[in-house]
Amino acid sequence: MARVGLASLALSGASPLAAQPAAQTNPQIVVTAPGGGIDRDDALEIDRDAVSRAGRPDALGALVRNVAGITLQDAQGNPWQPTLAYRGYLASPLQGEAQGLAVYLDGGRFNQPFGDTVGFDLIPDAAIRRITLLDSSPVYGFNALGGALVIETATGRSDPGFTMSLSGGNYGRREAAVSAGGAQDRFSWFIAGQARRENGWRDHSPSQLANLFADVGFDDDSTGGLHAKLLVADTDLTGNGAAPVDLLAARRSAVFTWPDRARSRYTRLSLHPRLLLGPDSRIEATLYGQDLRLTGLNGDTADIAPCPDDEARLCALDLEDEDALLVGMDSLRAGPPASEAPIYGVLNRAMLHSRSGGVLVQLIDERPLLAGTNHLALGMSHDAGRTDFATSVEVGRVGEDRQVTGLGQSLAPGGPIGPISVQARNSAWGLFLSDTVPLLPGLQAEIGLRWNQGTITLEDRLGDDLDGTHRYSRVNPGIEFDWAVTRGLSLRAGYSETNRMPTPAELSCADEEAPCSLANFFVADPHLKQVVARSLEAGAVASGRVAGWQLDGLLSLYRTVNQDDIQHVASRVRGRSWFTNIGRTRRQGLEATLKLARNGWRIAASYAFTDATSLSALTLSSPDNPFADPETGTIRVERGNRLPGIPRHSATLSMDYDAKRFGLGGDLVARSGQVLLGDAANLDRPVPGYLIANLRARLALGRGVSLTGEVQNLFDRRYATFGTYGEIGEVPLPEAPDADGTRFYGPGSPRRWTVTVSAKF
Repeated sequence: MARVGLASLALSGASPLAAQPAAQTNPQIVVTAPGGGIDRDDALEIDRDAVSRAGRPDALGALVRNVAGITLQDAQGNPWQPTLAYRGYLASPLQGEAQGLAVYLDGGRFNQPFGDTVGFDLIPDAAIRRITLLDSSPVYGFNALGGALVIETATGRSDPGFTMSLSGGNYGRREAAVSAGGAQDRFSWFIAGQARRENGWRDHSPSQLANLFADVGFDDDSTGGLHAKLLVADTDLTGNGAAPVDLLAARRSAVFTWPDRARSRYTRLSLHPRLLLGPDSRIEATLYGQDLRLTGLNGDTADIAPCPDDEARLCALDLEDEDALLVGMDSLRAGPPASEAPIYGVLNRAMLHSRSGGVLVQLIDERPLLAGTNHLALGMSHDAGRTDFATSVEVGRVGEDRQVTGLGQSLAPGGPIGPISVQARNSAWGLFLSDTVPLLPGLQAEIGLRWNQGTITLEDRLGDDLDGTHRYSRVNPGIEFDWAVTRGLSLRAGYSETNRMPTPAELSCADEEAPCSLANFFVADPHLKQVVARSLEAGAVASGRVAGWQLDGLLSLYRTVNQDDIQHVASRVRGRSWFTNIGRTRRQGLEATLKLARNGWRIAASYAFTDATSLSALTLSSPDNPFADPETGTIRVERGNRLPGIPRHSATLSMDYDAKRFGLGGDLVARSGQVLLGDAANLDRPVPGYLIANLRARLALGRGVSLTGEVQNLFDRRYATFGTYGEIGEVPLPEAPDADGTRFYGPGSPRRWTVTVSAKF
């Protein structure tokens, strides 16, 4: 259920009791997630000013500065495509991650249908009006195990005027953002665009993206209104991912194998009608359709060598560690002659075309009842999608610079590795009720109830191994009690249940005997169980004035247990893995935030403790783990072992001073160590924690025009945001010739500076 009073805590410094809905003389369309935004005043939010605090729009940076417990992991090795972790749950662009946050854009679901992935690079930050983070509630539907992230774009009525920013920085960073909007009588318009380009601080890492957003709307204070929104994105991103620790120690900018590029084309059109039924009731809806085309090229290592019985052909190791012929390779003479025995790799190409859409319709009723105002939301949602996914595998050679160069022949179906082609169809229905009942003066109950039903159908285009239909359904309840003890103190306690069904990507790669690359999901179709999460939460919000300072404080305690959690597990075949249910896991902890404001000063300190552990004993495959059983390549996970990839301690301190002519601010961001992916048994030492400092300064050049400078990682700390295992094999590492370990890190960015000229009129 939503947190009481957190909106007041986020930025405004207002009392929780002061954030009640107020009548508007010309109300505009308010696009919300399921539940009608009834508890928006009770949610943790960042607004448009927070997004642009460093002079240029940066939504992800604002989330890290303002929300306790949010960590960005550079699993992709790209600054615009990170994995967002919160309370041990993820919203990620990677197909291999277990997505545990429901993400909504203007009331429509933004988790993409094939893998429930979240591409933050598809949304222009210049178009964002507000981001709201809500804790777990059944109302938000599938994937809300750790909560819901609601992104709301601007309109000409909410954000009129003109803003522009031009930025430049080291590593070839160039960025331009512009937005403009206005309203006249009942009509409004808004447009925003953003273009970004950089060479990247790591080798062979250029990236560029462009986004465009537009909104036109009609708002009437007596009947309702209608808004239409268009979002278009074109991205070409390089993400060279993790590299051996010895290689990174020798040269921080080095990459292991390359190329690793992903190109996206995205279009989303949505309609948002609102009908006023009277002074107390309204019907609001969101209808959206989207089209995503993604192509990927990944150069990877592979256990490929001439066949023992025919050295003119190539073989790869299968699951029994025996040589299996690569189907489709004519001979070794396919490529240019090599001066010495070549090192073979593969070029994995992936092509995804996803067409999806949905509708959310809800009745919102707000009227006096008992000791206050009763807020009722009753509605339904339907989301559906069709995805065509295909891959091809071309054998290549790994050069001295670790570039994988194709030999011109793609593998045919069959053998230990090969192509796939599958069509996945998704359908999800939901019926929900949310009611905030004022029981007594200062005491209210928030009741949530939702029925979820989902179906996934897979059709194999190259055979019948993938064919299958999977159905999931569940009724999830939730309740929370909120008590306003005094004007400046509120307490809460609640319970909720949520669920997520496996994705088509997970279902198409759920067989230990048929593992797949994280870039290539293929072969076998066993059933996976849905994940069910049961959450308890309690907390307090306090606000008041002390010695002229406005103080706002938050304390949250939570405990969530996942039943039949899903995890990807490494295979004995290099570069391959598979998905399986791993039993019960638990995420529990606390979050504490203190914000102070006075005469241009803003100070925020936050701390989050996240205890994420396994509650089931099991054996998992992790062949590259140096502590794995040498014969089976497995590790034994015991109850109480920490889950990989989740820092236990997170702390952030932000300070800003804003005057009329200048501003100065900075952040300290600290994260403790985390268990390596592939070490769920906690046998190896964790990835070290880190502390980095950021600094920013603003100088007013004239009316509405400012010059802003920002330095990230001011002291150029060497750190890693996540770690995993890999195999170097025979891949050349001239920078670190003695490297032989299996630890791979995702390195954090070195010192980066950006200078921005911005204008706002």
